[in-house]
Amino acid sequence: MGVSLEQNGGGRVRSFGRLEKISADGFQQKSPRPLVQSPNKLANGFGKPPLPKMMMMSSHSSSEDLANSYAHYMGSSDGESSEGEGSIKKQEVLETSSISNGAVSTTREVEQRNSNDAEQVDSEDDEDEDQEEEGYWVYPEDKMTSEEINFGVDPRDVGTSDDWIERHPSLVRLTGRHPFNCEAPLSQLMKAGFITPASLHYVRNHGYVPHATWDEWRIEISGRVKWPTKLSMSDLLTKFPQREFPCTLVCAGNRRKEQNMTSQTIGFNWGAAAVSNSVWKGVRLCEVLRYCGVMSKKKGALHVCFEGAETLPAAGGSKYGTSVTIEKAMDEAQDIILTYEQNGRHLLPDHGYPVRIIIPGYVGGRMVKWLTSITVSSQESQNHYHFNDNRVLPSHVDAEKAKAEGWFYRPDYIINEMNINSAITTPAHNEILPFDSIQKPYAVKGYAYSGGGRKVTRVEVSLDGGETWQMCNITRLEKPTKHGKYWCWVHWDLDVEVTDFLQSKEMVVRAWDEALNTQAEHLTWNVMGMMNNCWFRVKIQACRTPGGGIGLNFEHPTCPGNQPGGWMVKQKGTDQKPQPAAALEPAIPVKKSLVKSSSTPSFRHPVVRQISMFEVRRHTHSESAWIVVHGSVYDCTAFLHEHPGGVDSILITAGTDATEEFDAIHSDKAKTMLEKYKIGELMHESEHDIHSAGSTPDSSLRGGNNFKFLTTISEIPQSTTHPVALNPKERIPFQLIEKEKLSSNICKLRFALQSKDHILGLPVGKHVLIAANVNGRLVMRAYTPISCDKDVGYFDLLVKIYFKNENYPSGGLMSQYLGSLTVGESIMVKGPLGHIQYKGKGQFEVHGHVKHARKLAMIAGGTGITPVYQVIRAILEDPNDHTDVSLIYCNRSESDIMLKEQLDEWQEKHSNFRVWYTITSGNVRESWKYSTCRMNEQMMREHLPPGSPDTYAFLCGPPAMESSSLETLEHLGFDKKSCFSF
Repeated sequence: MGVSLEQNGGGRVRSFGRLEKISADGFQQKSPRPLVQSPNKLANGFGKPPLPKMMMMSSHSSSEDLANSYAHYMGSSDGESSEGEGSIKKQEVLETSSISNGAVSTTREVEQRNSNDAEQVDSEDDEDEDQEEEGYWVYPEDKMTSEEINFGVDPRDVGTSDDWIERHPSLVRLTGRHPFNCEAPLSQLMKAGFITPASLHYVRNHGYVPHATWDEWRIEISGRVKWPTKLSMSDLLTKFPQREFPCTLVCAGNRRKEQNMTSQTIGFNWGAAAVSNSVWKGVRLCEVLRYCGVMSKKKGALHVCFEGAETLPAAGGSKYGTSVTIEKAMDEAQDIILTYEQNGRHLLPDHGYPVRIIIPGYVGGRMVKWLTSITVSSQESQNHYHFNDNRVLPSHVDAEKAKAEGWFYRPDYIINEMNINSAITTPAHNEILPFDSIQKPYAVKGYAYSGGGRKVTRVEVSLDGGETWQMCNITRLEKPTKHGKYWCWVHWDLDVEVTDFLQSKEMVVRAWDEALNTQAEHLTWNVMGMMNNCWFRVKIQACRTPGGGIGLNFEHPTCPGNQPGGWMVKQKGTDQKPQPAAALEPAIPVKKSLVKSSSTPSFRHPVVRQISMFEVRRHTHSESAWIVVHGSVYDCTAFLHEHPGGVDSILITAGTDATEEFDAIHSDKAKTMLEKYKIGELMHESEHDIHSAGSTPDSSLRGGNNFKFLTTISEIPQSTTHPVALNPKERIPFQLIEKEKLSSNICKLRFALQSKDHILGLPVGKHVLIAANVNGRLVMRAYTPISCDKDVGYFDLLVKIYFKNENYPSGGLMSQYLGSLTVGESIMVKGPLGHIQYKGKGQFEVHGHVKHARKLAMIAGGTGITPVYQVIRAILEDPNDHTDVSLIYCNRSESDIMLKEQLDEWQEKHSNFRVWYTITSGNVRESWKYSTCRMNEQMMREHLPPGSPDTYAFLCGPPAMESSSLETLEHLGFDKKSCFSF
């Protein structure tokens, strides 16, 4: 925890965190708390400003950087101590001890002085212990740009029940598209620092994310309480003291893929990033239970059970639930809270909005999200997941034995507290260290954590298989709670001479906590793959650098999810993803285990039905859902409502080869279960057949057997005389043939279709997904072309390039990539996608429902003009379409306005179209006649039609703009059901 400030009675300001650095030789250095400042020295009533972001969030800062920052924060501009209240000496923070007695003595004197200072302030703090940890926090999100927080709906979620949730595009998905389970790339997680942004926090969902409304949400408290009640969110905020503190959450399956490389468990492949640390705010569970009159243990109050809102097929249609003992629930030292904020903001949907349980020091599986029910009971939770998840069974117990003999119901194997664990994060997997950096030590870095509030006291790295160990530096940005608990991870680092790497084949790390728990040398396999905390091993080997020199390559044990790579994966011989038998060249020797499907026909099935891919593609709906896995065809219709992930998990892959997603999610047992749904083998298609079916649709209206493209053709009746370029289930390459620079950051790109006779096949109002490999990873973004299907043989994209800058360090990955393309290069495009389609003459189809509009109120922001532009163009180019259109177009500056020349021309020529521009910054021409402010209600009243039964509003722009616009539209008489976002 970093330094945070709170104004207290009488102008008193407290510091709740002290920078603590543990040196490599094991001695601890703390900075003394600042002296209490008098009221006349407080700035704006709150004393010092918030701690700089680099202290709060950077795990890559050196100890000197942190000390300089802290010293500057406490009143000195150059890192030196200044006399007077609130000062701190830089050398006291940086001072570390050596083995000599003199150094030890110095360290002890510093610690004693710090201790005395701490005692003085702590004695004052006792006056108001409940607020000891409260204060002003600098959250990572406070320093992020809107682009770094608002991501839009991920294309992978389209067609699932979660297609309304914004998710960070870089999160590594571990269970296919749905349900959503993910972790951040390990390097990106550590770069975020001590406090993890909510958007990068790992997610464990068992099914869909419930829709929730703050004002309507209720938590029912019942069971062994005197006054059963239902609490609203407002009740939580007004009736109980608030508690806010940082806490590390860990999934019990963290590092599970290492276990799966030993032998497959029943769990999916978590990497080493199923851990995150955020600041949580809520009210203590014990306060809520006292408010309801919790009964005594003698009267049966032995357990506190929690349940969420989601209905889960795997649990027989029940909710997710679990419990803790009454002792745990009522112990104020345990800091269990009903949480409604993460990093100063409402919880994200994936993290339990509007309220969840946080149980510091416990595994994440006990922290129920979307909390609706708290029941005080005489027995532990009887929920399906309380027994069938988060258990560590003995190694000899497999899934069948566990189920048959009731091992999951034995209390000795339940997981509650986290165990001690650590990992190496720098060097990253496959990082190459050139030999030209031999003269400079390399900073090895990582994280460590423990459970139960136990302090991590030591982290050690070995380069010789554990024969000798080097002590690491620990940066601890947290102080203990008033009950002596440590709820947060630590980051550690160690400078290693490159010459030491040259003599080593492996680097390992282990951590210790205050109970002297440490990590085992080798993993202990268990059927659920839980609590893996063996030494984290990084292999080291010599290699060629990209420049042709010699270097060292570092290889982690695994990569998360279905990603290939990792020395354990290679050892198992599965570095290459399994391929369908039909795709393997017979001349290439491969292991049988990689070719043979688990559903390969046995002698009991002498005749196997051969099914073409054309036939499979016809079965894409809930009445008939077929999939292909490893060359075998399965009819999963009967299993739709039994699938643990729900119907969506199957339907999104129905009619396709689902091998990759199936392997990413399921265990060997699931593959065996799939056998009962097998209906045949996939017919081998010739290369010509595959090309014809997968790349270029049959343009013939006779159709033949090409059922795959009937839907695509029927969606675009005006273009039946032209072949369609797009394919909704495949990415198609298109070559750049023209590039026109319109301004310093806007360019127009023209791409050739498969032939001069093709049309793109994009219905008006829909968009495409553009895919590219950027910096070694797949990036996909939604774009709406500005051309239409009257443009034959090509399509045009208008691209605004978001370059790197201090506020946006990475810039726009896709926009920069597109801006760097040269004529002759290609992009991959998939589509059409989208829920809005304009069919002409005022008729829209929105989510499959037809709407008829006489007037349109349209609002666009920045690049959000492109889908709006498409609809306006379709209306104005049809002389029989008299739909009236009013547009407000918002931008930061006049130079940011896209397509202005065309919009102005249309306004001049067409009486049924009006456009009004508004800009919020930058200089404007003297002749500028439009607004120079943010869009407001008065502007909307003047330039948009009022709401009526035949008037609809369509919006496209930044989420904040859309949200505020929707509120204002209601004031203008628009019904929510008549307002839509592209």
